[in-house]
Amino acid sequence: MIGEQVAIIGGTGDLGLGLAIRWAAAGVPVIIGSRDAARAEQAAESIRKKAAQVAAGEISVNGKVNTEAAYSADIVVITVPFPAQGATLRDIKGSLREKTLVVDATVPLAATVGGKPTRMLGVWQGSAAEQAREIIPAGNAVLAAFHNISAAALTDWSQHLDCDVLVCGDDAWAKERLYPLIRMITGLRAVDAGPLESARIVESITALLIGMNRRYKVPHAGLRLTGLPAT
Repeated sequence: MIGEQVAIIGGTGDLGLGLAIRWAAAGVPVIIGSRDAARAEQAAESIRKKAAQVAAGEISVNGKVNTEAAYSADIVVITVPFPAQGATLRDIKGSLREKTLVVDATVPLAATVGGKPTRMLGVWQGSAAEQAREIIPAGNAVLAAFHNISAAALTDWSQHLDCDVLVCGDDAWAKERLYPLIRMITGLRAVDAGPLESARIVESITALLIGMNRRYKVPHAGLRLTGLPAT
C-alpha cells in the first residue's frame, strides 16, 4: 500500500468509481467523496467488494463528505460533471491542506447540459482545468488528467487497459508526484502534455473518442501515442 491517500471527489460517479476500484486493488488508500456521507460509504463498500476480486493485499476504501475527504487526502481527484465543478471546488477549497495536489478530470461536454456528447461547451477560462486553477488556492498545484479513459473499462476486470494519460500542468514537481499513481493502474502510461492551458485540447479529445466509439461500434476507444520513450 502506498503512503499517500487519494480522495476522489465525485467518487460515486462512473469515472470516480472506476479509478477507485483500480487504485484500491493496487493497494492505494482511497477516500470516496460525496455531498452525502451515506452515499459515499455505500459507494466505498461496493468498491471494496469489487477490488477484493483481484487484490492481493490490503484494501483501504472509506467514504466521507466532500470537505472531509479533501481535508484527509494528499491527492484530490475531481471527477464531477462539468455543471457541478465550480460549486464543488468552492465547497472544498477551504478544506485543502497545504501542498495537497488537485487533479481535475472534468470534461465540459455538451451532454452535461442536455446537448450532444460529441460536442464541447465553451469555457470562459479556456478549459475546465483552468477554471479549477482560478478557484483552488495558489498554494495547491492543479493538474489536468484522466480525461480520455473509459470509465466502463476501468470497472471491468476483463478489459485490458492500454491507454496514455495526458497530464497538463504548470508545476513539474506536481507531475512527477502524480505519475507513480497513474502507473499503479496496469496498462496506463503517464505522458507530459505540457502546461495547464493544453487541457483545452486534451479535454476536447474526449468528445472525439466518443464519436469514434459510435462510428466504429466499440465501447472503449482510448489514446496511445507512438514514438515516445518508454516510461
